[in-house]
Amino acid sequence: MSIAENLREIRETLPENVRLTAVSKFHPPSVLWEAYHAGQRIFGENHVQELVPKYEHLPKDVEWHFIGHLQANKVKYIAPFIHTIQSVDSLRLLEEINKQAGKHNRKINVFLQIHIAQETHKFGFLYEDVEKLLSEKAFDTLENIRISGLMGMATLTGDGRQIRREFSNLHAFFLKIKNIYFAGDKFFSDLSIGMSDDYLIAIEEGSTMVRIGGRIFGGRIRNLGIGL
Repeated sequence: MSIAENLREIRETLPENVRLTAVSKFHPPSVLWEAYHAGQRIFGENHVQELVPKYEHLPKDVEWHFIGHLQANKVKYIAPFIHTIQSVDSLRLLEEINKQAGKHNRKINVFLQIHIAQETHKFGFLYEDVEKLLSEKAFDTLENIRISGLMGMATLTGDGRQIRREFSNLHAFFLKIKNIYFAGDKFFSDLSIGMSDDYLIAIEEGSTMVRIGGRIFGGRIRNLGIGL
């Protein structure tokens, strides 16, 4: 099927409250244009060196999300235009985003990435680290960032029950910190969980944003037909 057909098929499965981030890493601007003409406006990139030239080639109404591990020394390259950084995993990175956003008189949306997977090589805060961060005075000085959600990546496994547990636990944590630290804050509203092969589970467990690449642009999708 074409990219437009893939997008239409995915959108038919999404509830009204769930937005789609099209993961466009490793694909040239010409491919992104196809998705753009099919109505897609949110694109997710993993690498700064890919994102910057794509920003130059695509229309300025695109909402760019950075979803990969971000080194603090590269924030300056995307600070002028990035809409949301979904993969914030340290106070140091938060401070650098705040610094660079201030230089451009901007407020950048960020999601705190939570480590929910069994793989140790994946990045993210532990649950207890997030509560500690939100309680620290240093956090209150970051005026050029807006924490607008959480992000998580499930374990790479064919066990749907494990993935469901990981997503369910993160959703419960999302509700907890929203009630404690962001009560009445209309901006803290997104839970970014679910990718090409587990997004339907994520939606059932409270996702408001899914990150899908393979089902749109092509790629390997693992089978989650067991234990759902």
